[in-house]
Amino acid sequence: MSGQTAARAARPVTPTTILAAELDDLVRALDGADGAPGDLADRLRRARDLAAGLDRYVADCTTPESEDLARLAARTAETDWANRDAPDGAVFLEQEMLSGHVEGQALKFLVRLSGARRVLEIGMFTGYSALAMAEALPADGSLLACEVDEEVARFAQQSFGVSPAGQRITVAVGPAMDTLRALAQTVGGEPFDFVFIDADKAGYLDYVDYLLDSPLLSPDAVIVVDNTLMQGQPYLDQQRTANGEAISAFNRAIADDPRVEQVLLPLRDGVTLIRRAGR
Repeated sequence: MSGQTAARAARPVTPTTILAAELDDLVRALDGADGAPGDLADRLRRARDLAAGLDRYVADCTTPESEDLARLAARTAETDWANRDAPDGAVFLEQEMLSGHVEGQALKFLVRLSGARRVLEIGMFTGYSALAMAEALPADGSLLACEVDEEVARFAQQSFGVSPAGQRITVAVGPAMDTLRALAQTVGGEPFDFVFIDADKAGYLDYVDYLLDSPLLSPDAVIVVDNTLMQGQPYLDQQRTANGEAISAFNRAIADDPRVEQVLLPLRDGVTLIRRAGR
């Protein structure tokens, strides 16, 4: 892993933060224009402040993160991911991939609410979401985190090693689908009560399909899928990135799947909760 660097502000990567940045640019442009109506500028400022203040207010009204999570977030923000010493073909990483305070607390809340004892995470990054969920598990609970990037897995395990909750986490390094297939063939293995997916977007549907058709889920298991708003791309009439196309197709497939019931929440970059229908 390359050296530490000064923490920088996260770039806008969610619908709310992108909207706030766009409105701020418009306010600046209008302030520099001659003859712009004053009431229009005031309305734009109110719209900007409404968007820009939302995430901060939500965070202020949410249970604070633990000291262990705060340290992990700080380590992630201070690491120069763009210039890390990684082999050719390594996964692209950036600090914006961190789940963060509010989403971490939401996952903890859901794990506790569901009564989960066994949690599966597909896509770990530096381990913030894994550690947040592990903090919500009972003493005999466990979490298996799948991470394809060996270097970032080591980074996460350093944080897990100094946290009591981190002792409940096991990391499986390698392609997540290989791990799922191996787990499904394990005789007598306990199923998972809660699954969090935040990995390669093109693989989302395959992961969910495999889980639903496998013995890996307990009867009332909850699957939580991250980034299902993907910067607003699925619902905007504009050219999409490959990830935007993948998420759009995933959302439509899940909405049309009679096996499940789901709700898409506008939390951060979108979080979809999925469970088997009729349970």
